[in-house]
Amino acid sequence: MNHTVLVVDDEQAIRTSVKDLLEDAGYRVKLAKSGEEALGAVREDGAALDVVLLDVWLPKMDGMEVLRTIKRERAGLPVIMLSGHGSIDSAVSATKHGAYHFVEKPFSEENLLLTLRNAIRESSLAKENVALRKDAGGTRHEVVGDSPAFRNLMEDMERAAATDAWILISGENGTGKESVAHLVHEKSPRRDGPFVEVNSAAIPEELIESELFGHEPGSFTGATGRKIGKFDQANKGTLFLDEIGDMSLKTQAKILRVLQEQRFERVGGNKAIEVNVRVIAASNKNLEEEIRNGRFREDLYYRLAVLPLDVPPLRERRGDVVLLVRHFMEIISKAYGYKPRSMQPEVIEIFERYRWPGNIRELRNIVERMMIMTRGENEITAEDIPPAILQAVGNPEPSGDGISAGDLLSLGGTFREAKEAFERAYLATQLRRHNWNISKTAEAIRLERSNLHKKIKQLNIQAE
Repeated sequence: MNHTVLVVDDEQAIRTSVKDLLEDAGYRVKLAKSGEEALGAVREDGAALDVVLLDVWLPKMDGMEVLRTIKRERAGLPVIMLSGHGSIDSAVSATKHGAYHFVEKPFSEENLLLTLRNAIRESSLAKENVALRKDAGGTRHEVVGDSPAFRNLMEDMERAAATDAWILISGENGTGKESVAHLVHEKSPRRDGPFVEVNSAAIPEELIESELFGHEPGSFTGATGRKIGKFDQANKGTLFLDEIGDMSLKTQAKILRVLQEQRFERVGGNKAIEVNVRVIAASNKNLEEEIRNGRFREDLYYRLAVLPLDVPPLRERRGDVVLLVRHFMEIISKAYGYKPRSMQPEVIEIFERYRWPGNIRELRNIVERMMIMTRGENEITAEDIPPAILQAVGNPEPSGDGISAGDLLSLGGTFREAKEAFERAYLATQLRRHNWNISKTAEAIRLERSNLHKKIKQLNIQAE
């Protein structure tokens, strides 16, 4: 995602040099030469701005006054203060008034870009959490991310939530299908109704009908009283059928009938009970393949998959790893009463390269383990990473980010076309790994920055 930065400085040379640096790193840049002009930009384009780089010394209205005004009117917008006359007092004052960080001039390009990146990441996570608490009334089922794949899922989810159509959520284990289902309900017109969950894989086959539809007294051994089933409990709300691919064909047939008629009978009963239920189903299995193998009913599949939502695995959301890590660290710190901790950049780099076969669930478990077992009190280092992850990153599997050897051998066309295809895939992969930072990528692949810039334009590589 191309984030937008407002650069505020009264010196044109500094505005120009910072603009060139940030645009090379993939940012969109807006400029202001005075405090009044800066506040005008914030008030007009505030929703589009991700961070402000603000000089302390400005004519008429100085930077500190601008900072105070921004924080009063747009509290969530991060502001990084710049000053050629830095002092501890200035830094403390800026921080007290809500500045994210204080950077002295002349600044290191790498340090400025790192500070900018961290400010945007933390701001994105904070905005996501605030939005979720507002929409979901403080729900614990928070969904965090900012990658293209995540944003596409959220857009589809928003459209699906506004309707009453049935939804089928697919995705690998640990990707957050249950959280997506909760969010759909909480954003839907049924938000004030019940949300009832059924884990199809956890209920024994002989009890699944009683669990779903309820039973009457004496309907089977041990049925001493009437039981209200999940469909009944979910009336005027949402029923979430998790791991529906593990249901038997017999139960699938009964589910299909209820979905078609919106009525059912309790086990051992003869009275039809009408319900108004929205069904959201989820599965980690490929249900189309299950249909071909005779393990899932085709008619039920098409009945459920009116609106399909596919939750991407974490390896396709690498840009979300940092947001998720900080999110889990905050939750775990509160749960255990720990002081806030930071992670060395090497830790984040390794996490972003790891493929996370267990997805978000595995990431959370690893973060929790590291926070409990870390040797330092304030910082988590690469030494705290489990050896299995270090080994996997040291001997990475094909990631799908670029072109494999097999892909190269299968390429058609001329030698020049094949060479360009490889260069395009290689450079795009390296740029992603370095967050589209031209300078860091050029240094990592040992290519002159100007040459890398030319290659990007020549091969028409677009920032994600």
